[in-house]
Amino acid sequence: MARNTQPIVKRCKTLGIEPGVMGYNKTTNRNPNPNRKKKSEYGIQLNEKQKVKFIYGVLEKQFRKYYVMATKRHGITGEMLLQILESRLDNVVYRLGLANTRRESRQIVVHGHVTLNGKKVNIPSILVKPGDVIAVTEKCKSNDHFKAIFEANEGRIIPKWLDFDKNTLTGKVVALADRADIDFPVEETLIVELYSK
Repeated sequence: MARNTQPIVKRCKTLGIEPGVMGYNKTTNRNPNPNRKKKSEYGIQLNEKQKVKFIYGVLEKQFRKYYVMATKRHGITGEMLLQILESRLDNVVYRLGLANTRRESRQIVVHGHVTLNGKKVNIPSILVKPGDVIAVTEKCKSNDHFKAIFEANEGRIIPKWLDFDKNTLTGKVVALADRADIDFPVEETLIVELYSK
């Protein structure tokens, strides 16, 4: 299975992302005015696409597939693209506070520690829909490592499109994510412009 193994903080610095967006506490000592050449229009659009791909841990082929899906949905293409990315099972596990980072949530899903509508799943790219129930397997609820993760993320704000029961460690998808639910700066229109060329 292909995955991105680039160093997180270094890549964040290159793309202009705060590591907090990725779930990491470390800050970048980034110069707000780095001495770099001015980027072309294409360079700016490409950077925006690379940023979103990196945040969600998606590679080019799959990202392109999501873009095509977004063009077929009713609504603004850029917003639909973000909605699809937010609907990935690994992202939902992260949003529910069942993992510290999206990379960790992906690993949790791949190792079969999560159930979707009562069935054990191990595919992080499954797209959830309203009404779906995501839960942690019984074995993991008693695991010390998972207990530490749950306690560390107890104060995390759960997005309004998700409902979470802390006692049973069960989440429910109430609705699909809106543009307002995206908690990091992104110009999705630049991605659409890039793919429209």
